[in-house]
Amino acid sequence: RVISRHRDICMHTSAHAQLMADEKVEMGEVGASLMSSESKPPPARPPNKFEWLFQTCLGELVGTTFFVFIGCVSFIENVESAVRLLPALVHGLAVAVMVVCMMIMVAPHLTCQLVGGVFGAVMVKAMTLRENFDKAHGAAFALLQSDGDIGGAVFGEVTMTCLVTMVLLLGAVNAKIRSPLVPFMVGCTVIINILAGGDVSGTCLNPTRAFGPAIVSNYWVNHWIYWVGPIAGGLIAAALVRLLLGDRKIRLILK
Repeated sequence: RVISRHRDICMHTSAHAQLMADEKVEMGEVGASLMSSESKPPPARPPNKFEWLFQTCLGELVGTTFFVFIGCVSFIENVESAVRLLPALVHGLAVAVMVVCMMIMVAPHLTCQLVGGVFGAVMVKAMTLRENFDKAHGAAFALLQSDGDIGGAVFGEVTMTCLVTMVLLLGAVNAKIRSPLVPFMVGCTVIINILAGGDVSGTCLNPTRAFGPAIVSNYWVNHWIYWVGPIAGGLIAAALVRLLLGDRKIRLILK
């Protein structure tokens, strides 16, 4: 009887210990679930119509307006000195700042960029002296003096736009070499391009940079170069990234 009672006590003690262990496991699971639910961030709210449409368009318009304004002023007010360093630095730094501040909200809306370019050129005309503005044709790329310069200008615009576009695409989209320094790299590329090719074509790199000043100053001589060159250069850069230089998710062939 003593042995039987001892056995019952042991079985009761073991069952009680097992029950306590099970309760601890359940409490641990509940605590873990509570901690995971508390630490889990709430799902991201999808952008509303204002954010994905109006805000992006407004960002493009404002960014292009100030880019054209700052770039054109730096050129018009330094026509006599004919020093490329200052316009190069101004354009490059302006690109870097605009990319940092507005790359989250902007999208490539060409119409907004064109309107922003016109607004920027109007601001330039309102700020600068009439004599300086007229002498520089509103910074509308009046560099080419003869038809013999057209071939080199087109080639320069194509190659320089291709370079800056590749830097942007590889640094911002390509997962293998994506870098937070993309704005700085793009700005430096713009500076290098202007220093290297400023005397060849003026280094437009973007049709909106030429369109606004051409509208305000009514200067259209060889204006087509600053559309054909940048567009062709951008398409070549996109093709190179999609076909050869991009990572496996970007490349269309040779994956």
